[in-house]
Amino acid sequence: MGCLLFGGCQTVEPWQKGNLADYSMKSDRDALENVMSAHVTFSREASTGGDGVGGDGCGCN
Repeated sequence: MGCLLFGGCQTVEPWQKGNLADYSMKSDRDALENVMSAHVTFSREASTGGDGVGGDGCGCN
């Protein structure tokens, strides 16, 4: 059971951080994928926008 909970924990050494900062590691590097994800979110939740705003919940912040 512990391997399921802690299987993704890994210490990143300073010389490995350059690999993680590479452009290919960005999750938002494909503009078409971003548009399609926004469309799927709108279709499922009937809501749009708010991608760049911090916080969520009631929207009173």
